[in-house]
Amino acid sequence: MGKSGLTKFLSNLESEGIRTVYADPKSIPANSKLVSIYPSSSAKMVVLERDAIKPKGKKVGKKFKVLSNNDIEKIFLEAKKGLDFVIIEVADWKIIPLENIIAKLHKIHTQIFALARTPEEVRKMFSILEIGVDGVIFEASTISDVKEAMLYLGTSTFDLSEAKIIDIKEVGDGERVCVDTASMLHKGEGMLIGSRSNFLFLVHNESVGSSFTSPRPFRVNAGAVHCYTVSPDGNTKYLSELETGAEVLVINSHGKARRATVGRSKIERRPMLMIKAQVNDEIGGIIAQDAETIRFVKPGGHLVSVTHLKKGDTVLVYSKGATGRHFGMEVVDEYILEK
Repeated sequence: MGKSGLTKFLSNLESEGIRTVYADPKSIPANSKLVSIYPSSSAKMVVLERDAIKPKGKKVGKKFKVLSNNDIEKIFLEAKKGLDFVIIEVADWKIIPLENIIAKLHKIHTQIFALARTPEEVRKMFSILEIGVDGVIFEASTISDVKEAMLYLGTSTFDLSEAKIIDIKEVGDGERVCVDTASMLHKGEGMLIGSRSNFLFLVHNESVGSSFTSPRPFRVNAGAVHCYTVSPDGNTKYLSELETGAEVLVINSHGKARRATVGRSKIERRPMLMIKAQVNDEIGGIIAQDAETIRFVKPGGHLVSVTHLKKGDTVLVYSKGATGRHFGMEVVDEYILEK
């Protein structure tokens, strides 16, 4: 991309929460808070080329390509000479070489930056040996790639609103979907679920348990088969579409989102409740199982079971103006009315 395109791209990165970039400092917009890594003494973090003189007052590092164990030993020896960071490019084998590098350099406090070319690689780099690398230089070409990587890392957020419950009633039996993820979910986390794509309730996971049930911290008893949830790509999915290997978004009470993989989806017939809530002029609803273990999240992170919910109670939802959807994709200019 040209200089003006790069400048705009870097500005967008900053708005997404990125703080460090591998870029020429001259291309960074004025008054930007971005820190640059670059082979130039004008960068905040300078990549030394061969045996260049270390500039004073700068963090310095070197870039290495790893093809064998000999390269790993070379990185360790160079780092011990006083490098603040290293940039690692691994061609084919990625996990094992980086495990070895992390194990060696973790002891001498040299930061490790790894190169990644896909959002999936970004996530993988940060989870190696549970410690992960200190940073990833992601070769992204679009802001969409960056947003996808941010979702993998759990740094994307949703603006949650306080909604007032206006109606609750039993609606007979229906098919509900239990989403068992391959992740341990924490108190305050759940999934955004609703009968309208623009009005979704934060349905809590089953990590709490009760005197009659054991905790299931991987599970969200989400709602009826027709309900929507938000997928990591920003589109919506019906709960009935979720299956093993699909990815869903897990949201906490502060709106912070992270990805989780579906391990199993269970559809079973159960007694159901219809619940409606309102935010300003927007009204949305959900049909959920009528059971004590299904909980919404109240402001402040407090939980309330749907069986104890009352008119006038407040719960957390994600609400915005109505737009059309085509196979789950948002169509901004299309008129739609959902009731």
